[in-house]
Amino acid sequence: MTNETEWESSEVNPKARYIVPNLDRALAMLELLSTRPDGLNVSDLGVELKIPKNSAFRIAVTMENRGFLEKVGSSKRYRLTPRLLVLGAVSVTDPNFFEKSIDVMRRLRDLTGETALIGTLAGDEGVVLDQALGNHPFKFSVDAGTRFPLHTAAPGKAMLAVLPEEERKVRLSRMKLGRFTPNTITDKTKFLAHLKEVGKRGYGFDLNEEMEGQTCIGAAVRSATGGLIGAIWITAPTQRIPDGQLDTLGALVKAHADEISSRFGAVLTSFE
Repeated sequence: MTNETEWESSEVNPKARYIVPNLDRALAMLELLSTRPDGLNVSDLGVELKIPKNSAFRIAVTMENRGFLEKVGSSKRYRLTPRLLVLGAVSVTDPNFFEKSIDVMRRLRDLTGETALIGTLAGDEGVVLDQALGNHPFKFSVDAGTRFPLHTAAPGKAMLAVLPEEERKVRLSRMKLGRFTPNTITDKTKFLAHLKEVGKRGYGFDLNEEMEGQTCIGAAVRSATGGLIGAIWITAPTQRIPDGQLDTLGALVKAHADEISSRFGAVLTSFE
């Protein structure tokens, strides 16, 4: 049943007769839940959206089935999953990034035994798009849609390092370099200098900078015009990657990033 105070009439909105009511309600539910990180139960969703409780329940269950909503623990509250964030990230990067990266990501995992991931920029953060879990009994797992700070993450540094200098500085001016561990770089001048080193190497490190005991190595993926598409990286317990292996693994990760880049038509000579 349509509520005219909620759903615009054709006199107010000439497109109203083409609108699918339940789809409109589902989108309104997503918008509402984006402002409620702790989630809402079906009754509250119905009240807030001014729709019957049964309708709210059916919409919530449908979106849960599609992976857009999840239950909060053992409660009856629904909240958003990272799936929308992943779709949003895909919309601002090359749509073929998944297709052209999956086999390379899995091969990198097989060669190193460590969890391999791909991701891209999402505003002034990074976002994980996919992963291939490592082969070790103990391994890191990161859900698709997880955001990460650019100043501590190996892929974040690698992506920032290949941006045009002016864009890099503008992004850095907006970023807050929060401290996570004693190794975190929090001074912006020092971080810019650090990015130049990353650019010369072609790969970045996270050496216990976001989390004690975690080491990551990442390299950027670029397009035919040299523009940034995303990054590929591995993450592992620090004890499994001694200092003497960092550059060897860095070169390996970069080679895999370059392989993906070549599939987009990139001609790579350096990261300067």
